[in-house]
Amino acid sequence: MVTPLLDTDFDKEVLKSQIPVLVDFWAPWCGPCKSMLHIMEELSTAYDGKAKIIKMNVDDNTETPAKFNVMSIPTFILFKDGKAVSTFIGVRSLEDIKKEIDAVME
Repeated sequence: MVTPLLDTDFDKEVLKSQIPVLVDFWAPWCGPCKSMLHIMEELSTAYDGKAKIIKMNVDDNTETPAKFNVMSIPTFILFKDGKAVSTFIGVRSLEDIKKEIDAVME
């Protein structure tokens, strides 16, 4: 299951994580975001224990998206060792996102 994330938990869950973290910045009214839900669930299962797959609702959490200059959604930011290492915007295929995650796991 994809974990929802709040601004208050960002440092603990993302920046201090021992494993890579993919954060999906989204909103419930966003059509392209909804189309990514199934892919995010698949990623969560595929990387269970190896990487965290997290969703952050930009309507309910404004501090973190502003900090990382999230201007459109869906925006995906991949973190490793507390640093943003990859950012991509818009609908992506499962294979494309897996390549991004696998690249930081090496």
